[in-house]
Amino acid sequence: MGNHSDGSPNHSGTVATAGQNEVEKFQDPGIPPHRLRLADTDPKAAKRAERQVAVLFGTSVVGTVIFLVAYFAIDLGDDSTIATIRLQNALLGLGTAFAMLGIGTGIVHWAKALMPDHEVSEERHAIRYEDDRKAAVRIVDDIVEETGIKRRPLIRNTLLGAVALAPLPALAVFGDLGPRPDDKLAHTMWAPTDGKLKRLARDPDGTPIKASDVTIGSAFHVIPEGLNELHEGKLNEKAKAVVLLMRLDPASLNPSPGRENWGYNGIVAYSKICTHVGCPVALYEQQTHHLLCPCHQSTFDLTKECKVIFGPASRPLPQLPIAVDDEGYLVATSDFKEPVGPSYWERDEHERSINS
Repeated sequence: MGNHSDGSPNHSGTVATAGQNEVEKFQDPGIPPHRLRLADTDPKAAKRAERQVAVLFGTSVVGTVIFLVAYFAIDLGDDSTIATIRLQNALLGLGTAFAMLGIGTGIVHWAKALMPDHEVSEERHAIRYEDDRKAAVRIVDDIVEETGIKRRPLIRNTLLGAVALAPLPALAVFGDLGPRPDDKLAHTMWAPTDGKLKRLARDPDGTPIKASDVTIGSAFHVIPEGLNELHEGKLNEKAKAVVLLMRLDPASLNPSPGRENWGYNGIVAYSKICTHVGCPVALYEQQTHHLLCPCHQSTFDLTKECKVIFGPASRPLPQLPIAVDDEGYLVATSDFKEPVGPSYWERDEHERSINS
């Protein structure tokens, strides 16, 4: 008996077949026979399919018009009701859906019902750049011819109208982004006004806070004094200026050089806006001195100037320098020394501007 363990072709351990030395080939099945569609044989069916495609493209146009009418005609002022907001949102959604769905389904129906669907095969050939360029031009011409767009003006015109109007909703939405913020994100209401320092006040009633009111282990949600008196932009200013105020044993704090006088007798204040995506950091764990963002669980160590110890946030919470005035009330000695909230592309530039 032969040795079947060497793995050679003649001793592979497989069953020998007739013609073993001949290379086996699968027979090329070829391209299946082409089956004509109803639109290929019936001119009325082709015309009907053409009208259906045009209706779908027209539906896209109508959807875009609905979006624009809802966007510009429904005014969302300060006295807008929830019902008005819901109505506009519903119309905007329906308009966008019909605009996109009309173009998509129209193109699919056009391709399936009217464009040539026969399969072709082509042998590979050697690359010749000039020949390839001419072949590419021929392919493009063939595609244009096969779509039938030249001899079907109804489809062509409705498609052009749908494609021309489709980007308008996006342009309208981009217009709502408003002007550039410039350095507005770098400043808050904590900056002194005409040399007068801002007192720390309870959120939401605006009552000023005395240092004697803050006991060890306590936490206050804080806003600048005078914020509630604003008539315009109140929410935007509050979104930047909200602060958490806490008191610890001064021995547990580890201020870095230059920040030794940013707190008062263990009382420290930090921005409430998470540096990840701007959620409110509203949870304070008294035993561990950790601040927790409930959105994505970013955790900040209060004893280490709110350094990130867990989670996706990449920056510590900005600290608000505070002191006590002659009447015993806590005041901010300056604005934040860095922009609050998440990172953005001009943040480092604004931070340098503030520190300068």
